[in-house]
Order: sequence, then C-alpha cells, then structure tokens
Amino acid sequence: MSSTCCVCQKPKATLQCGCCKEAVCKNCAQFLEEGRFSFMTKVPEMLSHGAYCTPCFDFKVMPEVDAYDADVKAARNIAVFFKDQSKETRLMKRTEKPFKIVDCEDRDETLLRLAYFAVQAKFNAIIDVEITSRKVRNGAYQTHLWSGTAIPTNYTARR
Repeated sequence: MSSTCCVCQKPKATLQCGCCKEAVCKNCAQFLEEGRFSFMTKVPEMLSHGAYCTPCFDFKVMPEVDAYDADVKAARNIAVFFKDQSKETRLMKRTEKPFKIVDCEDRDETLLRLAYFAVQAKFNAIIDVEITSRKVRNGAYQTHLWSGTAIPTNYTARR
C-alpha cells in the first residue's frame, strides 16, 4: 500500500479504501456509519468497510445504499394485516413460510423489519402479523423486547 492518496495525490494517506484497497486521506475518504444496513440479515462484504475512496463510493457503494433506502421506503408503505383481521385476509393465500423476528427493542421496528423482509422477497403485503413483547429486568431497570411473525403475500385491492 502506497502512502499517497489515490484521489488528491497528497502524501501520508492513513486510510484504505474498502473496495479497491488504495490509500485514501481522511479528507477524501467517504464514510458509512456502523448501523447503516441494520435491516439486512447479512451485510455484503463490500458494504461492511468503514472508509471508501470517492470513485468506489460513487460507483459501487451508492447504488447499493440507494437500493437499500428504496426497499426501506417500500417497506414503510406495505399493506399490513394483523392476526385479528382474519375476515379481511381469509381469501389470501398463505403458501409462503412465515418470517420471524426475535428480540427487537421497539414494536414499530419489529413491524418494519417484517415488512422489509417481505419487500426483499418481492411481496407487497404481510398477513397474520403477531407481535409480542416480553419484559426484561436488569436490577431496577426494566425494558421490553419485541418479537414478531408474519406471512408474506401479494395483495390486490379487489379482494
């Protein structure tokens, strides 16, 4: 690894690009925060590095970030039917295996994770959603951990 920045050609580049392994100075490096892809079960190797040079970030990383953001946005707009809404969903097919989420810190995050997995599998609705919580006591401090299951399906408004 040379100590010259691959972007601005200044000496003493201290960082290394996650994609091309070239030296990058701190001023030219593009960074991704640690929990950026928190809904993915397995983050791709290319996106797991912290620093990138500008060309790699623009042409390799940003399309992946934009696709992830589009999936999260689509997950926010997915149709959700809870378990007690069985009259509305009685004609929908339940052929897919249910998604299961365990130990989330928030109820809304649990629901969004279930919806994100449905969007990843190319579905537009989740049915029979069941979200439960359990208390976790740590001395005098008490929190809830949320778990949920849902069956993905495709939904049309005519049903």
